[in-house]
Parts: sequence; structure tokens; C-alpha cells
Amino acid sequence: MMAEMIHTKCYDNALFVSEIVKLLDEGKTEVIFTINGRSMRPFIEHKRDSVVLSKANNIKEGDVVLAKSIEKGYVVHRLVKIDRKSKVCVLRGDGNLDMEHCFEKDVLAKAVAFVRKKKRQRVGVDSFQWKAYSWLWTHLLPVRRHLLALHRRLIIVN
Repeated sequence: MMAEMIHTKCYDNALFVSEIVKLLDEGKTEVIFTINGRSMRPFIEHKRDSVVLSKANNIKEGDVVLAKSIEKGYVVHRLVKIDRKSKVCVLRGDGNLDMEHCFEKDVLAKAVAFVRKKKRQRVGVDSFQWKAYSWLWTHLLPVRRHLLALHRRLIIVN
């Protein structure tokens, strides 16, 4: 029996993101893609896990979103704060200590689930598992640097 061939293509981020937005605008309820980057460690891993996105309706603090940040371009990061008056959002990757900013209009999609460890099993953002992880990880910000360093040294093989 022959193994199934998997083809991978790389695209410029602007082109790739515009296609995601186009699909959602055309009525697709979800778009899924593999994460490329380490900024959402330790829960979401580079080239291993996928994010399931939908339209960015009713965004709130704590949501993971696809946004065009002022500092870094396109990112999939957690919304830390939304200033409704100035329309500015503060973003931070779970694996980052620094923050980025974007305008509310530049939040292009919202994560509704993740597919972890290539298991094809979705972890919805409304699930107990995701809510517990999100609450714990965001409250560990003061010691996050040390936990990430330990994670890199003991668990991750780059």
C-alpha cells in the first residue's frame, strides 16, 4: 500500500491572509491552517498544530485572533486588552513576553478551535481544556519567562 503524498506550499503572509479573509467573506464558516511560528508556545507548536478560524465577530479580551499588528505584521496571538474608545487592541503571543498592538479593524479572524499534535481532534475555545489552559497561562505571566525556558530545554526538540 502506498503512503499518501502530502504537498506543502509556502505563501507570502499578505497573500495567505488575504485568502483566509476572502474565504470567510465568501461564507466559509471556518478556515484551518498549520501554525508557522513559536509565539503561541507551549500549547500551540510550530508546524505541528493547526488553528481553526472564523469571522472576527464579537471579539473580547482573551480571544486568540489573526490580526495585522503594527509591530510585526500578521500574527495569531491572544487579545490582552481592547480599548473600545481608541479602537486599539493589545496582543501577546502565549510564548511571548512582549506585546503588539493593532487597530480593532485589523483583527481579521478569531480562533474557534485548535488541532493539536496532529491528532485531528479539535480543542474548541469553549472547551474546559482550553478555558483552563487560558486562565492558568495568562495568570502565570510573572513567571512565564522561566516556564518557557524550562519548556524549551526539557520538552522541545527544535
